Order: sequence, then C-alpha cells, then structure tokens
Amino acid sequence: MSDVAEKKALKRIEALLDDNSFVQIGGLVNARNTDFNLSAMDTPADGVLTGYGVIDGKLVYVYSQDATVLGGAVGEMHATKIVRLYEMAMKMGAPVIGLIDSAGVRLQEAMDAMNAFGEIYNLMAKASGMIPQYVGVFGNCGGGLGILSEMADFTVMSKEGKLFVNSPNALDGNYVDKLDTSSCTYHSEVTGLADMAGSEDEAIGMLRTLVSLLPSNNEEDGVYDTCNDDLNRICTGMEGCFEDTLKALQLMSDNNFVLEVKKDFAKDMVTAFIKLNGMTVGAVANRVKAYDEAGECEDLKGDKLTTDGCYKATSFVNFCNAFNIPVITLTNVSGYKATVDEEKTIARAVAKLTYAFANSTVPKVNVIVGSSYGNALMVMNSKALGCDMVFAWKNANIGTMPAKDAVRIIYDEEMKNVEDKKGFIDDKATEYDSLQNSVLSAAKRGYVDTIIEPLDTRKYVIGALEMLYTKREERPVKKHGTI
Repeated sequence: MSDVAEKKALKRIEALLDDNSFVQIGGLVNARNTDFNLSAMDTPADGVLTGYGVIDGKLVYVYSQDATVLGGAVGEMHATKIVRLYEMAMKMGAPVIGLIDSAGVRLQEAMDAMNAFGEIYNLMAKASGMIPQYVGVFGNCGGGLGILSEMADFTVMSKEGKLFVNSPNALDGNYVDKLDTSSCTYHSEVTGLADMAGSEDEAIGMLRTLVSLLPSNNEEDGVYDTCNDDLNRICTGMEGCFEDTLKALQLMSDNNFVLEVKKDFAKDMVTAFIKLNGMTVGAVANRVKAYDEAGECEDLKGDKLTTDGCYKATSFVNFCNAFNIPVITLTNVSGYKATVDEEKTIARAVAKLTYAFANSTVPKVNVIVGSSYGNALMVMNSKALGCDMVFAWKNANIGTMPAKDAVRIIYDEEMKNVEDKKGFIDDKATEYDSLQNSVLSAAKRGYVDTIIEPLDTRKYVIGALEMLYTKREERPVKKHGTI
C-alpha cells in the first residue's frame, strides 16, 4: 500500500477508532475480474480496508475506501468485503461506519460490480432499524454511492467531500461554478442530506460522538452515562426561550449538552440529541427565532410547519423509535406555511410526521412552550397521537386558532350591526381565550397533564422519563404501515 493510501484510508480508520484497536479483515483480497487487463493491475485490498475495532470501548465495524486503487471504484470483491462486514455486524449487533472516497462503480467489471453493489443495498436495507449505520463522506461519493449514503442513518460530510447522484456539470443548465450541487455546503443547507459537516478531523470526531451517544443495536434499552448535574436544577432564563427552543434544550440538558442534527437545514425545526439524567434523549422543537451569541436575531417563522421541517423531524423520530431512544418535543406552532410551493408537498410531509409520532412506541413527552393552535398542534406529538405526558408552560396558549380570528368567524353576522367592531372583537376574544384558548381550559379537558413554570421544565421532564422507563406498548400485528 502506498504512503498516500496509508494516509487516506488507514489513517482515517486509526483516527476514528480507539488507539491500536483496528483489526483488518480481508486485507489480501484482490480484484477477481480479468477483463480490460485488470488482472495485471495491482489492486491491494481491492480498494477498501474492512475490519473492526472499538470507539469508547464499543465494538464497531468499519470500511474505508482507498482512492489510490482504481480511484476507490467499487468492484465485485470490493463490494463483497463490505457485504461480509455487514453480515458480521448484524450477527454481533454492532454499528457499521463507512468512510467514503470513491470514483463510483468499477466500469471494468460491469454487471459483476453492479450486482455486488446491489448486494450492499440489500444488506443495508436488512440492517436498517437493527444496527445504526453511519457514513462519512471524505472524497467523492457519487452515483450509486450517493444512494448508499442516504440509506445510512447519519451522513457526516467533510468540507472536501462531494456527494451527488448526477454531477453538477451533468445537470441541464448547470455547471459546477454556477452551483456546486455536490458540495458540503449545498447538502448541509439546501438538501439536508448531510446530517453534520466540518473539516476532516471534525467529521471524524462527529462520527465518534454519534457512536458514543447512541445504542449499538435495536435491543439495547438506551444509552446511559453518570449524571453529575442536579436533577432538580432550576433552568434560569427558560421563560425567554419559547421562541429559540435550541437554547431551551441547552438549558434543560445535563451540563447543557446538545448535539444538533441537520442544524443548517430547515432551521425552523430543531432535531437534536440531549442528555437528561445521563440518558440519551431525542428532541424535536419548533424554532421561531434564532439568537446568536451577540444577541442578533434571525426570524425563522418556525411557528409554521414546513415540508422540509416535517421531513427532517420524521426521519429523526423514526430513528429514535427504532433504537429505543425517548423523544421529547418543545411545541410552539400555529399552522402551516402558506405558499404555492409548500401546498404541493406539505400534506404529504405532515402526514409522514403524524405517522412517525403516532407509530412510535418509545417514551414520549411534550412540552407546549408557546402559542400553539389547530391541526399543527395535533401533529406535534399531541396527546391524541399517543404522547405519554404533556406539560404546558403556564403562559402558553392552546386552542383551535388565535382568539380574534375565531371571533371574526363565530360572530360574523352579529358584527354587521356593531358600531365599535374593535371593542366588540377585543371583548369576545378575551372571553374566547378564557373558555377555549387558555392552558387551563386544555388541562381541564385532559389535553394537558400538568401546567408548569418554565424554569421547572428540566425536573418535570426527567421525572416523566423516569416514570416511563419501563414503558411497553404493543401494536396490532401487521407487516408495516404504508404512510
């Protein structure tokens, strides 16, 4: 193996795994095909290092493509090594991590390579929901590898990585200098295909963090660390975080730990892992505004559900449910984004999010932190969808719609004969708020379990999750849902 290969392939594995823990499998495998004089070429390990090791003491299986061997192209034996790695990982109940740097399918091997590529897809599909699958994109990840990366649970991109199905120059009316549709920035901010991104060292660190934070398989009942934070800690300043819910999650979490997923995509919806009493918890939150450290505000309009936000939350909830990770939500939502483009897709996206919450059997806790109205409120992990515990901040508003809008509809005829329409609307809106839109009226009807002070949110959520620790919920026997 060349010095360049050593640096590009093995060094990535060594940086990823605990020191001296990597054990290579299939290091002597070479290309089997003889067409196009392939047998005369040196193809060490057939362009991919495969093996196992540990991350923070946890067993993982890893493959790392070597771009110095035929561009890291996927041939028959290259793919077969990855398939065998998956078979072992599924037997052992351990995650698989793929470090991608490849020119794509190996053309010299034609259908042999394509069929072997398909076998990787098959094993990834079987492993989905059974063991976590992680992909790090460090070089080219094009064509069929672009599909492979999205079959994984999490895709981490280095800034030098390129992820695409069709290259930017192959798109009608486009070229790479006009819009680089393969770039890390594009997939972090526009498509959401990159769950996390950074330099190569940062990307490797992100993969290590994910493995440490998440279960190794679907039979583990969560991941726990020792908690040295006060379980009853008062979250000072929480009442001001009803719009910027990322800050609310930071205040709630043990030692303010938050690992955000897809943070630059669909910023109106936060998806993140936090720690509560040492336990890894998935968090989904509507984010209306974002405040930076300088106090500058970005209005995200996050009280309106969007297609991208719903898809982002759906995949996150589905992952948490598959791997027994409790889900909490911070809800502050008043409807759906109303544009022509959104109308084309929003119904399907909302339906998928609704199904994800309703279908999940893990412990679910909802905290209503702001003004939440109508059908969108029902979608966000409501009691109706099977949420186990619903808390609401004492100053939240909960109802069908804002009071003044409701009054204009209910009293449409009466208002025609009213001279002081503004005064009439104000009076009736106050009455409507009291009867229908207050957190108290929702609690009286059983839609809210407990009204809480914002600063007590941490201790109430931790208490609920402790109570729900032994939750078991059976569902009707079926092959799978279709939504």
